[in-house]
Amino acid sequence: MKEKTKKGLNRRDFIGLSALGLTGLTILPSYVMRGMRIAPSDRVVMGYIGAGRQALSDMRSFSRVAGVQIVAVADVDSMKQVRFKNRVEEWQASLGLAPRCDIYERYEEVLERTDIDAVEVVTPDHWHALQTIHACQTGKDVYVQKPASYTIQEALKMKKVAEETGRIIQVGSQQRSSEEFQKAIELVQTGAIGHIDKIYAKVGDPPTPLDLPEQPIPGNLNWNLWLGPLNDAKIKYHPDLAPPISLDPEENETLWGAWRWYLETGNGYTADWGAHMFDIAQAAIGMDGSGPVEMIPKGYNKTQYMTFKYANGIVMTEQPYLDDNPTAQGIKFIGDDGWIEVARGYLACSKPKLVPAEIAGSRPMTREQRQAQQEQQQQAQQTERPAPQASQLQFEISPPHMQNFIDSVRSRKDPIAPIQVGCSTAILCCLGNIANELKRPVKWNPATNHFINDEEASNHRLMQYEYRGAYKL
Repeated sequence: MKEKTKKGLNRRDFIGLSALGLTGLTILPSYVMRGMRIAPSDRVVMGYIGAGRQALSDMRSFSRVAGVQIVAVADVDSMKQVRFKNRVEEWQASLGLAPRCDIYERYEEVLERTDIDAVEVVTPDHWHALQTIHACQTGKDVYVQKPASYTIQEALKMKKVAEETGRIIQVGSQQRSSEEFQKAIELVQTGAIGHIDKIYAKVGDPPTPLDLPEQPIPGNLNWNLWLGPLNDAKIKYHPDLAPPISLDPEENETLWGAWRWYLETGNGYTADWGAHMFDIAQAAIGMDGSGPVEMIPKGYNKTQYMTFKYANGIVMTEQPYLDDNPTAQGIKFIGDDGWIEVARGYLACSKPKLVPAEIAGSRPMTREQRQAQQEQQQQAQQTERPAPQASQLQFEISPPHMQNFIDSVRSRKDPIAPIQVGCSTAILCCLGNIANELKRPVKWNPATNHFINDEEASNHRLMQYEYRGAYKL
């Protein structure tokens, strides 16, 4: 895939790009994957920006999509660079390819390469916008992890640049590609349970103030680059923010990056799981690209749950959707003629005949059951490798969300979760957190993307904060 469109950014404008004059990776003219011979013209060459726990998981998924080659990775942690390189090269060797995955500290060096068609941005949320925008401006298509952005203006800028450059952007809200969620959306939109009045969407709590004590920065981590545009002086290194690993012996992360849970570095469960559950809710009620008109925080005037009101009268609340499992993330659509419950691997309806048996699945596990399962998975990850042996490849099924992105890169048609959708979902999550921090309702015009007569909300850091140093949006 060599079709490129480069607009708006030249080498002198691209802050941090070095004149490396890198040459393309030499690989075989064609190769066989899952029983199919992949021609060079159908190959999609990928680079990675970010090499942590999520990157390894996504890389494994992309490795199962026919025609994908992964040739480079950038990360601010040198140990994670090497771990990622080792995993990719094992996979390449299993395909009979000469193993090679180049590693970099600065993401600009990946974007400078002319042999790369697409990148995955799988870094902390505060980096998503800059890295995605720069990738588009250098002619790369982008798979960016959810939520699309950290602030509202970042989301809007990402959408604008994607439209200006004609690049494909898929947001990693993979539930859009899952059968149970697609069926739930279909049932709601076809009126199977009548007019929708309420939606219960359980995602979890908003972020809390950063309270981690400062610790010495390890030599393998460029903390200054990890911070990037963040300008809050209170943000000091702590291993929970950038979970460490070791290579000899190999020990992987024991927790997800805790930057998600703090006001100064993330948007809490509101965005981490809201980018999944709120996203599906908006899709079902026809609000993709739009959003709510009023947000009311939990606790305001005895409001029991964070509340989103839409112009069409639908009310969505962040609250449990299962009475016997209040922490389970999922959604319940309540209409005047029934209800639908949906979560990962689970779909139920007040009219059971509407749910195909093959996708009904099982009710979500309790917190205790899920914790036990996660502990087992973490133990397994200590020895896990990302790629199957060549003899097993023909039995692998490509993950639908990754396959959809690669299909879009080839066809130049929008993916199932384009940036326009990711933008509206990220904005909704920011709006909920802004109302929560201000401790009062805020009103929003989703057509103009502006607060209504609210200077305080308009100047909130989640609308857009001032970037640190030379970083500019």
